[in-house]
Amino acid sequence: MGSKERILRQKEETRANIIQAARDIVKDEGWQGLSMRKIADKIEYTAPIIYEYFSNKEAILQELTCKGFCLLVRDLESAKASTTEPAEQLEAMWLAYWNFARDNREAYQLMYGVEMTCCTQRTTESDLPYQLITGVIREIMKDVNPTDIVIKQKYFTFFSVIHGLISINIIGNGLSNDINTQILKDAITGIIRYIKE
Repeated sequence: MGSKERILRQKEETRANIIQAARDIVKDEGWQGLSMRKIADKIEYTAPIIYEYFSNKEAILQELTCKGFCLLVRDLESAKASTTEPAEQLEAMWLAYWNFARDNREAYQLMYGVEMTCCTQRTTESDLPYQLITGVIREIMKDVNPTDIVIKQKYFTFFSVIHGLISINIIGNGLSNDINTQILKDAITGIIRYIKE
């Protein structure tokens, strides 16, 4: 391996180490505990080295947000591919969304601003969940030829209920898993039934 390739690989590794250190700090201390200095200390680098890769903490948060949306999209695509029936796809996708938020609490908090300020810069990644889910909603409603506004309203009906339940669980002690599952399934089934009419 040539020196250029080795230097490039080391830079990629350092960047990945910075992101992983940020994740580890957030898991241990929450988002309020994240700082450039703590990241540098965790990976045993000086703070100026961190600034060579990320101009500020916001840039790290933006990177983490993009990575979070990429993981969410992967889960949504997998859920969609699990069946060919649009109503079943929609249910599977919202359950995958719920599971993502449960399993990636810190990432979800950052992505959607639960108990913190989310990154305000929109990216291609942040638009993909909306596009995937509204595509399935449009397929379910194809017989009535819905407008974009109607599709958007249906999406936000789902999002409001599911994001609200997620937020209750993140902010408070939450509900039991059985109660959450029942509320989630009732909401998803009810909304799907409503949009199919």
